[in-house]
Amino acid sequence: MKKKRVAILGTGNIGMDLLYKVRKSNLLECGIFAGRNPESENIQNAAMIGVPTTADSIQYIVNHPDCCEIVFDATSASVHKVHAPILKKLGKFTIDLTPAHVGPFCIPVLNTVDVLNCPNVNMITCGGQATVPIAYAIAKVQPNLKYIEMVATIASKSAGPGTRANIDEFTQTTADALRQFTGVEQSKAIIVLNPAEPPITMRNTIYATIDDPDMAEIERAVQEMVEAIQKYVPGYHLVLPPIMENGRLTVSIGVEGSGDFLPHYAGNLDVITCAAIRVAELYVEKENERDDTVF
Repeated sequence: MKKKRVAILGTGNIGMDLLYKVRKSNLLECGIFAGRNPESENIQNAAMIGVPTTADSIQYIVNHPDCCEIVFDATSASVHKVHAPILKKLGKFTIDLTPAHVGPFCIPVLNTVDVLNCPNVNMITCGGQATVPIAYAIAKVQPNLKYIEMVATIASKSAGPGTRANIDEFTQTTADALRQFTGVEQSKAIIVLNPAEPPITMRNTIYATIDDPDMAEIERAVQEMVEAIQKYVPGYHLVLPPIMENGRLTVSIGVEGSGDFLPHYAGNLDVITCAAIRVAELYVEKENERDDTVF
């Protein structure tokens, strides 16, 4: 199938991990790796391996619109709100890895097909990608959920300046996604930065208040969802299967990184970059099918 060129906005940890994953893809190629600081170590490293780079950020795409068809925005929530209308005007399919929530929420195993025609899709947060599908699976079995909560614990070393600047947006956007996909109004999201040495891998715990749960069906639904996510996030795994105690259901999920650019403990970043790559590849498959139909 024909490859499509992508632009990566943001040259931090997430942007660089995206670049490594794009270079492994059979459907994507990097048209530009764009940041703001020409002295950035990641820009220099990208240039050394032959990737087109720029310190002109989004202005490069404005000046060279043919450089890409897809844009990954890995900047920050506030910056993406500025980028979004510019990219929409340019006709770029935009995958937003910040918690800006300009476009509809997108989770590959839940609703990608429904949102691929949107100009901008939002990948929620790392915690959202890790926990919302599990919450959705539980809610499908038990629509009488009263309350649902997720706690994402990540290594402090894996939280760069962008992650730390967006903690408020992280909690709000993740809670919004929990509400949207489960229908449970009382939803809450918490993130914990753990400074332990050696760094821990990402751990996500989902709590839910349920009356008369069908535990066999919940276990089946959770296991099926885990296996579906593992197809594009290899390090995603069940740590604690669903258990019920004192009226509260608990499930725990771990995520180990793929080790493409980031350390293996940075599963929190890997889960969202893997998901974003999957969305981009599904978009390319759809566009290639459309092109084949036209011709």
